[in-house]
Amino acid sequence: MVLKNPIEKLNKIFESRIRLGVMSVLMVNEEVNFNDLKQLLEVTDGNLATHLNVLEESGYIKVHKSFIGRKTNTAYAVTRPGEKAFKDHLKILESMIRNIS
Repeated sequence: MVLKNPIEKLNKIFESRIRLGVMSVLMVNEEVNFNDLKQLLEVTDGNLATHLNVLEESGYIKVHKSFIGRKTNTAYAVTRPGEKAFKDHLKILESMIRNIS
């Protein structure tokens, strides 16, 4: 598949390295909690929370809140629309790389 202007077809939501990282982690894990994401991506609480909100508002991830003892545990998982959007984004990137001469 060769696109005439593939850059325009890239999903702007995934332009952030943090959101790209979150989606990459969630695509290969059923669910990941906030602290694990923070450690894996080496970001601050506020920075991660902001990017997670963007992904959640876009419908790309879902949030699951629970308790472990008396402590809250917030975990995230990719949604079907999120999985499709991310795979489409990666296909466009792959297409762009293949067509570089």
